[in-house]
Amino acid sequence: MHPAPSIIVFTVFSGLGFGLLTFLGLGKPDYSGFTAFLFFLIAYAFAVGGLISSTFHLGNPQRALKAFTQWRTSWLSREGCLAVASLVVMGLYAIGVVFLDTRWTLLGLLGGALSLATVFGTSMIYTQITTVPRWNHWITPVLFLLYALTGGAFLAGQTSLAAPMLLVLGAAQVVAWMIGDKLFAASGSTIESATGLGDMGKVRMFEAPHSSKNYLMKEMVHVVGRKHAFKLRVIGVLCLSVLPFILLVLPPFSHLISFLALLLHIFGALTLRWLFFAEAEHTVGLYYGKR
Repeated sequence: MHPAPSIIVFTVFSGLGFGLLTFLGLGKPDYSGFTAFLFFLIAYAFAVGGLISSTFHLGNPQRALKAFTQWRTSWLSREGCLAVASLVVMGLYAIGVVFLDTRWTLLGLLGGALSLATVFGTSMIYTQITTVPRWNHWITPVLFLLYALTGGAFLAGQTSLAAPMLLVLGAAQVVAWMIGDKLFAASGSTIESATGLGDMGKVRMFEAPHSSKNYLMKEMVHVVGRKHAFKLRVIGVLCLSVLPFILLVLPPFSHLISFLALLLHIFGALTLRWLFFAEAEHTVGLYYGKR
């Protein structure tokens, strides 16, 4: 599928923001006053900024509020409702931590749970799409949650937890590729099944359905060369997981090195999220000879 920049920014930075809110809800880091305010500011900037960026991908952004009404059937709507709920609850929790030097533990735990649920809701927007077999698997929500928790631990300054989670995230990403690379073929979708002409024998494209690109080709069909995809995978995992881990565990530790590791991690996350969309094989591509 077409890797739209607004959706890449949305999924990466909102995940980081809600991941940090999860740790803040758990009381990590244990700060109050102005220092706590800065952590909440970063979390809200990432979470809200990411959510706002997603509206740039809408055909009619002014109708975004209508998405909240479809929560019974739409994961997009559920994600929006969960996001608002988590931001409100964590906002109330932040008032106690920042201004009253008080931790309302139950409120923090509820806000942290809602923040994780929001990330899960985001992942289910893609997991539910059966026409993209690579996404339609349990590994997708697991990856989204691991990205959020690892990035959240990083931003919360929990380096002793972030370091092993980096390795877990990197391993999970590799497993996701090992599984996902086989799912389109395993789904049984072919040009014969797409056209319904399989009973007549082998089907091949005579001409493209359109003489010029249309909406489906722009949004649903994106082909990445295997050689380029492999290079991006290696670069992405190195920056997402391996290099930040090395920087965190090798002495001497400093905040500057930790910040550099965080920047590498975010760059790796952006790279691999681009691949997440670019490598997604939508079955509609069969009609255009792109699969």
